[in-house]
Amino acid sequence: MTKTILLTAGGTGGHLFPAQALAHALIARGWDVHLATDGRAEQYGHDFPATSVRIIPSATPSVRNPLKMAKAVMTLMKGVLAARKVLKEIKPDVVVGFGGYPTVPPILAARFGGVPSILHEQNSVMGRANRFLGKGVSAIAASFPIKKGAEGLEGKITLTGNPVRPMVAEAARIDFEPLTYDGEIRLVVFGGSQGARFFSEYMPGALGRLPKDIRDRIRLVQQCRKEDLLKVKVGYRELELKADLAPFFADLPGQIAKAHLVVCRSGASSISELAAIGRPSILVPLPGTLDQDQHANAMVLEEAGAAWVLQQRGLRPNEISDLLEELIANPDKLSDAAKAARAQGKLDAAERLADLVETMAKTSGDAK
Repeated sequence: MTKTILLTAGGTGGHLFPAQALAHALIARGWDVHLATDGRAEQYGHDFPATSVRIIPSATPSVRNPLKMAKAVMTLMKGVLAARKVLKEIKPDVVVGFGGYPTVPPILAARFGGVPSILHEQNSVMGRANRFLGKGVSAIAASFPIKKGAEGLEGKITLTGNPVRPMVAEAARIDFEPLTYDGEIRLVVFGGSQGARFFSEYMPGALGRLPKDIRDRIRLVQQCRKEDLLKVKVGYRELELKADLAPFFADLPGQIAKAHLVVCRSGASSISELAAIGRPSILVPLPGTLDQDQHANAMVLEEAGAAWVLQQRGLRPNEISDLLEELIANPDKLSDAAKAARAQGKLDAAERLADLVETMAKTSGDAK
């Protein structure tokens, strides 16, 4: 008999990509997959392999603003009611949440309805929404060992890794091509909306400090916001640097696979994809977050010898240009880091998580 699952995730790539990977794994096992998310899912969720996509009301509470907090709570309550209707309609065997406040209403509705539920935590620091929901779920799957935020929940945690999309698994088949002393240097730079803005402002100055003979060898692929595109293009043109710039690269995993070095933020999906594909990186964690989750993620790769971490606050262009010069002069460091990154990758994470889902469904079925 076909089993049904409701996946729920915030509408950003970091939450939707692992949900998408699990969806593919479960569909291959004969499951019927449905998705509950928010209105932001249009950019990343248009090709999500789901029988139906449900938009559930959600909001992020603000402890600093009592009015916003009250409105957010009301919206989340509406979301719980909407999610309960969805659960009654599709009758899922399991509900799996991938983080962000849009997961709160469906996971609470599952708890109220007696449906087994699983949370997946992508970061090394447990997110606030997942912390709020943790005590009431059946199990918690983790991408990395959780360093903070899971106190008291240790018995529920299974280390599965972070599921990666099929295109990432495909890119992971490509072997790292060692950098030579006189060949082209393939550099990939990306970082989401906030990261793209920072790198647009920072990278032209950093690359401009490199000797011309090195700049002439660089083949750059960089994600830029639309509003920054022209300025960045002019900056690289003045440096006579070959650059492919775009607001979004649909084939980003393929671009990463071709790279000798990646410069990016350290969100959970980026870290997981760098590890799965096995590419060295310079990581600049997003600053100013309450939980410093990106810094914790970045340290996983740096401690493994797979990455170099630079802090954005006070970062000067010469710091990255000096590091680039050092790595280009010592190609073996990049090759060693690529191997170390690959050693951290868990290409079977989607299958591991699917196993956990089926265990929860069987346990629930036996109980009935």
